[in-house]
Amino acid sequence: MSNTVEYYLSKGLDRKAAEYFAEGKRKIIGVVPNDDFTLTIRFDNDEKRVYDMRPLLKKGTVFEPFMELENFRRAYVDDTHCIAWDIDPDIDSSKVWSNKVDLCPDGCYIDSVPETHAHPVPED
Repeated sequence: MSNTVEYYLSKGLDRKAAEYFAEGKRKIIGVVPNDDFTLTIRFDNDEKRVYDMRPLLKKGTVFEPFMELENFRRAYVDDTHCIAWDIDPDIDSSKVWSNKVDLCPDGCYIDSVPETHAHPVPED
């Protein structure tokens, strides 16, 4: 049984998050890093959305290495359906957990916009 938007609002979520959770969580099944530091994300409902990473890419944060486009382009979907980057691509992040930085699928959906509202991106 799923909960309603009103239920999630009563728990303190904002409307956007409440609507997302009431409709049901989505899995990330694909990601394309764009040259403008956005990500085009494909979800399991075949929806494509664009997530702007620029607000997160700051010095002194875990995302600092990905301020360089070459590093940013290494984004991938991990086995838990999160968008992830390996800080050092030569280290296996499944063995060294501190080598991986990832984004929550729920946050990626809630904080992104439908691809039609952003710039169009070629199919991968």
